[in-house]
Amino acid sequence: MLRPRWNFSSRATELSNGDALILSVPKSGRTWLRTFLSAYFSQKADRQFSLTITDGRTPEIPRIIYSHDRFEHLTKGSAWDRLRGKYLIPSAQIQRMPIVLLVRDPRDAFTSYFVQLTRRNPATPDTIRRMSVDALLHHPRFGIASMVDVMNVWLTEFGGHPDFALARYEDFCADPRRNFRDLLEAIGVDKIDPAAFEHALRFSNFENMQRLEASGLFEVKALQPGNPEDRESFKVRRGKVGGFRDYLSPSSQEYAARICATLDRRFGYSVENEAAK
Repeated sequence: MLRPRWNFSSRATELSNGDALILSVPKSGRTWLRTFLSAYFSQKADRQFSLTITDGRTPEIPRIIYSHDRFEHLTKGSAWDRLRGKYLIPSAQIQRMPIVLLVRDPRDAFTSYFVQLTRRNPATPDTIRRMSVDALLHHPRFGIASMVDVMNVWLTEFGGHPDFALARYEDFCADPRRNFRDLLEAIGVDKIDPAAFEHALRFSNFENMQRLEASGLFEVKALQPGNPEDRESFKVRRGKVGGFRDYLSPSSQEYAARICATLDRRFGYSVENEAAK
């Protein structure tokens, strides 16, 4: 069942009037895409790199809205925030801009989200911070089932949008050149600048992003390490495909596979065999 969306908060303006929308649950690779796009448009416009250059203040650069939308609506803020729809993209904006749904195997997204909640986010309630990864996996709001549910709802809601594209983190890892080119086309870039593209590919590689975070060159506070001495507290942390196996117990891996088996098949994550083990 498709849930209604609304936004009666002052944040509705921030989530409106974009040239493109990139949706994802947390820890799906959004920082990587954002770094690439910011590097591309900064280079193309002959501007100094800024992670916020696509926020709409530079006229020749498209305004890109990055949002966790329904997942934040479920997990973040107060009951009053949720009543107002503070984290939802206003429904009037949905039909007017291209939509990219960035996804990642929810098992990897969840384990990285667990590290963020327990090692990076000072606002995490103590009851959540003290949970083990296996316990949080089953949480009704912060657990993996919430991620899968939101992903399925988004695909139902936006899959028929005329300017919709599905982007998988694993595909970017396997072939960044092809998939970043597809990303630019998906957000409406008609003619790709070759020099800016090559620069952005180099600039957004994993090692350089870790260096940027460690040196504090990501000017956005949320993209700075929780503790510079703790590599697990970095926003750009591991990026490993299948890394959930390093965190989840065998029984939790089986549970996670059963939940992920309910993902819409269009996402392309085949976990049915694992769920049956």
